[in-house]
Amino acid sequence: MQSLKRRKAENNESDPKPFQSIIILSIILLIIGGIIELVDTQETLYWPGYIAMIVFYAIIFYIGIYANNFSRSNNPDEIILAGRQFPLYIAVFTMSATWIGGGYINGSAEYAMSHGLAWVQAPWGYAMSLILGGIFFARKMRRYEFTTLIDPLRQRFGKKMGAVLTLPAITAEIFWTAAILTALGTTFGTVLGLDFSTSIILSALIAIIYTAMGGLWAVALTDIFQLILLMGGLLLVLPFALSHVGGLEMAWEAYQEKKGALSTLFPPLDGWRYPEWGNYYWNWWDSMLLLVLGGIPWQVYFQRVLASKDEKTAMWLSIFAGVVCIIAAIPAIIIGIIGDVVSWEAVGAPYPEEPALVLPYVIRYLTNPIVATIGLGAIAAAVMSSVDSSILSASSMTSWNVYKPLFKPNITNEELLKMLRRMIWIIGITGTLLALQVKSVYELWFLCSDFVYAILFPQLVTALFDKKANVYGSMAGFTVSLVLRIGGGDPTLGIPILFPYPMIEDGLVLFPFRTLAMVSGLITIMVVSRLTQRICKPNPLRKEGVQV
Repeated sequence: MQSLKRRKAENNESDPKPFQSIIILSIILLIIGGIIELVDTQETLYWPGYIAMIVFYAIIFYIGIYANNFSRSNNPDEIILAGRQFPLYIAVFTMSATWIGGGYINGSAEYAMSHGLAWVQAPWGYAMSLILGGIFFARKMRRYEFTTLIDPLRQRFGKKMGAVLTLPAITAEIFWTAAILTALGTTFGTVLGLDFSTSIILSALIAIIYTAMGGLWAVALTDIFQLILLMGGLLLVLPFALSHVGGLEMAWEAYQEKKGALSTLFPPLDGWRYPEWGNYYWNWWDSMLLLVLGGIPWQVYFQRVLASKDEKTAMWLSIFAGVVCIIAAIPAIIIGIIGDVVSWEAVGAPYPEEPALVLPYVIRYLTNPIVATIGLGAIAAAVMSSVDSSILSASSMTSWNVYKPLFKPNITNEELLKMLRRMIWIIGITGTLLALQVKSVYELWFLCSDFVYAILFPQLVTALFDKKANVYGSMAGFTVSLVLRIGGGDPTLGIPILFPYPMIEDGLVLFPFRTLAMVSGLITIMVVSRLTQRICKPNPLRKEGVQV
């Protein structure tokens, strides 16, 4: 806390003045006013809720601009890693808020309604990834003072291989941004009657502006406000929604009766024997490992780890954030259960057109307008807290691990800072355009997630913990993982199933081929590296700061 006060005092002359604040808020209102003129659904727009959203976004924007006081240096370290000065409480807030995004909240409610509690894997899966990341990865990454997730890969395997491994990491972040914005557009359209495109453009614009100006400090300080609003808003929705199903106990009994074996958190050990599971039992374990282990090699995670003030903070922020993530998912899961068992006809509301809409439907139709507005603010908070983080993460890797080493190794701090801010705009706009144009963006994001698991996880593990790993092993492991993963096909990209994997049902491979690809890649890196020690000596890891 003292370090934050000192940083503020050092930059006191740049504090936003009241007149400047009024100008900022006026600009926001003018932008909103201009956009709303383009909306062709003005007659159905819920104006009280919309005005509340204006206020919410104005507060977020002000906090983000205010954070610029903490990052006045020309050192990219200030934008990318907030000067490595995050205390524990800020680090926990920003880590938790980043993980608890719109997809996390909406997806938990959706799967609780459509697939059963057993398939709501993301909350505890990602929570476990944070805890394991804190125990095994966070301290070592912080100890070496890396700048991004890719740095240990670049040091161990060379800058060219590091740039190659940057591609799946950046792509995953961009599609994550687009998927979250798509969820926001759907929610705004359901609750406010606001145009889908307007919702996405407005939210993305505000996030891009304050992220470009304040960097990680802006993201972290807005995360504090957003996480508080998220938790408070969802908890406020619950009593009103539960009143339509006779309370939590009755809702749970009805849910158990309806879902049967799928209402349990985990499948039984002999789940393949049950008709509800069959071969999907093995697919469940594949997805579980994807979330738990594949949730670690993300720049959006390590950016907060590396911004921590020391190794101990880096470890504990991950563990505490994992606990917060589990707690934050509970209200969303309960909302999904309510949406599954409530009589929509009895409450005079239409049945959700698709399970993905259950959260906004419950907020709109099972609460009063005031609570619905606050609940919508909670969803918007979840989305904004993830969008800004993902944009900054992808921009950091692009600037630091691709542009600098491959195109301009002797770049100055000032030039790198300009490039970083340009990339924030480029990547933010790219994610926004995808959200507006690509209808299968959620599936593409999930595809990138399992590529992160199958390809990046074994590379990160060997780079950090295997002193004999070399570039030949990395190349061989990358190839094996990629081939085995693509061999399982993907309906989203229209890739057919290429290998005769077992357990193929309805055009999908239920055999855990993603985990097979990950393990095979890991073993290949280790074996090939040892076979090629004489012709290619491994590179050691070294402590690295962001000075150029």
